[in-house]
Amino acid sequence: MTIAPTIGVFALQGDVREHARSLETAGAKAVAVRRPGELEAVDALVIPGGESTTMWKLAETFDLLEPLRLRIKNGMPAYGSCAGMIMLADRIEGGIDGQQTIGGIDMVVRRNAFGRQVDSFEADVDFAGRGPLRAVFIRAPWVESVGSDVEVLARAEAGDRIVAVRQGPLLATSFHPELTGDVGVHSYFVEMVREL
Repeated sequence: MTIAPTIGVFALQGDVREHARSLETAGAKAVAVRRPGELEAVDALVIPGGESTTMWKLAETFDLLEPLRLRIKNGMPAYGSCAGMIMLADRIEGGIDGQQTIGGIDMVVRRNAFGRQVDSFEADVDFAGRGPLRAVFIRAPWVESVGSDVEVLARAEAGDRIVAVRQGPLLATSFHPELTGDVGVHSYFVEMVREL
């Protein structure tokens, strides 16, 4: 029997419960991460959707921003959905003045690229060649460009928009797989964590 990895969910804002439930279904042990000590105790981390500027400010307030950057720089696997994708981007477009990210993925992400809340939508995407997956886009970003070490895992809008990427131990999606009941993305991430 394979030991379940302990995967933290950044729990200062966003779809924390939904991600934890999906991770548990995918075979991981999910725990909330709000403090640096809790971050040190996990094998990997999920950064949920929410509001990227609020996440950045809360991470600073709770003294988590630098510890997050250090763990990711040192190879901790992480998965970011929607705002979490923005947090894992090295560069962002459409952010507020001075907005910071954790970084780690060599990509440029455009904040709120698909529009406002009223422009939210669902679409089927082919994720990592695993067939169609229902994707929920809520004020979602998209990836403007990627570096040569970044693998594109999914596109939307007739293939024009990059909506899922991987670079080494880091995974990011524009969409919210935790809202659909399909744990395909979470299973992919749990497999990544087990392999690394």
